Amino acid sequence: MRNFDLTPLYRATVGFDQIADLMDRVLTNDVSRESYPPYNIEKTGEDAWRISVAVAGFTEDELSVEVKENALFVTAKKADEDKRTYLHRGIATRAFERRFHLAEHVRVSGAAHENGMLHIDLAREVPEALKPRRIEIASTKDVDGTAIEA
Repeated sequence: MRNFDLTPLYRATVGFDQIADLMDRVLTNDVSRESYPPYNIEKTGEDAWRISVAVAGFTEDELSVEVKENALFVTAKKADEDKRTYLHRGIATRAFERRFHLAEHVRVSGAAHENGMLHIDLAREVPEALKPRRIEIASTKDVDGTAIEA
C-alpha cells in the first residue's frame, strides 16, 4: 500500500535524483524501529542546526559519531556487560545506530557529550562557486551608439 513507483518522476526530470531518492527513503522508512534513542533537531542559526541525542548511561568512549557519504552515523555500544542486579531497569543502555541523511554542503562542526545528551552541531557551508552571483547585462548598442548586429 505504501509502495509508489517513482519511475515517471525520473523520466520527466533532470537533476532531481536526490529529491526522488529522499522521497523513496522517507516512504520506505520503517518508523517503528527508529524510536531509540530519542533525539531533537533544532535550528540554531540561518545555516546551522543542532542534533541532540539522549544517550543516558553511555560514556564518551562508548559513543561514536561518523560522517560517510552525506550521512551522519551516531552509534553506541557498552564496553562491558554490567554485573549488577537490578530490581527495575528503566534506563536502556542497549547498543544502537542512528542515521541522519545530510543535505549537500552540510558539515558537522562539532560534537559534545554533557548531562546524558550528545549534541552534534551542523553548519551549511556553500562554496563560493555555488553562491548566487549577479550577471551584468550588456547593452545591444556599441559605444558610439550604433546597434550591434547578431
